Amino acid sequence: MERTKAEAVIEAILFTMGESVETARLAEVIEEDANTTREIIRGMIARMEQEERGISIIELEDSFQMCTKGEMYEYLLKIAKAPRKYVLTDALLETLSIIAYKQPITRIEVERIRGVNSDHAVNRLIEFGLVAEVGRMDAPGRPLLFGTTEEFLRSFGVKSLEDLPALNQEQIEDFRHQAEEEAELKMDI
Repeated sequence: MERTKAEAVIEAILFTMGESVETARLAEVIEEDANTTREIIRGMIARMEQEERGISIIELEDSFQMCTKGEMYEYLLKIAKAPRKYVLTDALLETLSIIAYKQPITRIEVERIRGVNSDHAVNRLIEFGLVAEVGRMDAPGRPLLFGTTEEFLRSFGVKSLEDLPALNQEQIEDFRHQAEEEAELKMDI
């Protein structure tokens, strides 16, 4: 397929779908290999940036999605209802961090790490679309496993989980020390 036509097809698909589309599926439609498809889309992304358009294409794992640029938000508010914003409390952020770095993970494992019941936090994160059920553990009772979603990647501006900041061993030890101190304080009360 001619490159201009391939770009038009990709643009139409991404606009219409409204969610991410895997590179392999796009490649199949435009009858190209995955690497050529990525190259075409990355060229489209670069041109959209140069032309200062109101939309962009973002890459998530091995898929792409068309979305409105963040700097257009204030203009959208003038014409549409304000989208529902969610507030991530410290407890939600803590729970989300555990799930992001340890996924797939059960609710019980999250609670073991946090040291408190995490039902509400996990449920809120599911409600916000940042976390989802990703399967069941092959263990007695077959507990649910949770992981982050594409919405998580979009919300935090990362392409994939590999882009999350790495924790160094010193940070891990600091976190462990803080957790032990908190656990001791709770036992004293």
